[in-house]
Amino acid sequence: MSSYRLGFIGAGKLAGSVIRGLMRAKFCPPGEIIASEPNEQTCAALQKESGVSVTAENAEIAEKAEVVFLGVKPAMVLPVLRELSAHLQNKVVISLAGGVRISSMEKSANARLMRALTNTPSAICRAATGIARGSRSTTEDVDLARKIFGAIGVVVEVEEKQIDAVTALSGSGPAFVYTMIEALAKGGTKMGLSDEVALKLAAQTVLGAAALMQETKMSPEELVKMVVTPGGTTAAGLAAMEKLGTSESLIAAVEAATKRGQEMARENL
Repeated sequence: MSSYRLGFIGAGKLAGSVIRGLMRAKFCPPGEIIASEPNEQTCAALQKESGVSVTAENAEIAEKAEVVFLGVKPAMVLPVLRELSAHLQNKVVISLAGGVRISSMEKSANARLMRALTNTPSAICRAATGIARGSRSTTEDVDLARKIFGAIGVVVEVEEKQIDAVTALSGSGPAFVYTMIEALAKGGTKMGLSDEVALKLAAQTVLGAAALMQETKMSPEELVKMVVTPGGTTAAGLAAMEKLGTSESLIAAVEAATKRGQEMARENL
């Protein structure tokens, strides 16, 4: 029977991004990854782009892969684990889903379960991932998870009680940032720039600002001071942001997303 290093049950937006990132990073040859995905178009696109093996059978992943990733929707995590429990005995299983606790998963299958909350920039090896170990996880399991997700971006280990905040900040965060980019671009078009030019400048500005912060290790406050001149254009813009509560709205977005993750956990027991 063929065996694979990594197997993905579900290969939609998030899991598909992880697979694409691993291929981009050359973490392992395409032949060492197998994925199951019911959507034929998604399945065909993934296979064409990455060259990994695909199947329609979840059981094939559970049987043949050394490490199994759960890329299904939260409501399907526990049913899938129960269905495949016989094939997952003592295997490393990493859930990518928000809102399903490790304790609930461990009751459904006798596997070495972990959680990894990542995001779609994993497709270009720019992921922000938080991992949480389960009661059966070994040091080697955690090291392996760090190695896998470290290949496609930044990875941190957190306690599971913190994972909903990771989901909100890293998992949902790209959508918040895209909304910011769109708003910046709309500001540009309102002031006379074309849509194309404004969006190009807005995206590059966000990319450059984040890269500078990472490279210099300077705090946001220090970097703001580098840009602001008293009485200048930046100061005027920041005053408008403060008046409208821009910072407060972003804090509230992370808080709301975190609370929704906690609610989902109570729904998926």
